[in-house]
Amino acid sequence: MTMVLPNTNSHILGATEHLDFLDRQTVRLPRPLGALEAWNLLMARPLPFMALAFRIRDAVSSRFGVRRIGGFSGARRDSVAVGDRLEFFLVEHSAPDVLVLTERDRHLDVMTCISTMGEELAITSSVKTHNFFGRLYMLPVAPAHRLIVRTMLRRMAQMA
Repeated sequence: MTMVLPNTNSHILGATEHLDFLDRQTVRLPRPLGALEAWNLLMARPLPFMALAFRIRDAVSSRFGVRRIGGFSGARRDSVAVGDRLEFFLVEHSAPDVLVLTERDRHLDVMTCISTMGEELAITSSVKTHNFFGRLYMLPVAPAHRLIVRTMLRRMAQMA
């Protein structure tokens, strides 16, 4: 069951007390953006180390039956609909101000929500783990994710 965080338009995988990871970061932009426009701008200039990080992730995780995801291509999208793939994510909800993206497997479920409210951009990620490998996977990913999103949002404030 998914839900929306109170006083936001940020979707998460379920009640916060049942999540194994929750991170919501925001930035104020110089102008309002739609959620897909924000995604396109975020992906236009990938962080330099991300390609290597995804190669390492795929090399390790594939040994545990996790699908290789390859990383972000930077391809621009003019529209998306529920059921489309946006890079390796499944689009579960698409509205002008909210984009809900998921990746689910036997180890964990991940939901990333890109939402906008006026000039505020939020990236909210929630994770539910299903087994030992999912919990182990999140040990390095959780702090790295927070740092990556913080860096991306900082860059976004300068680009928008």
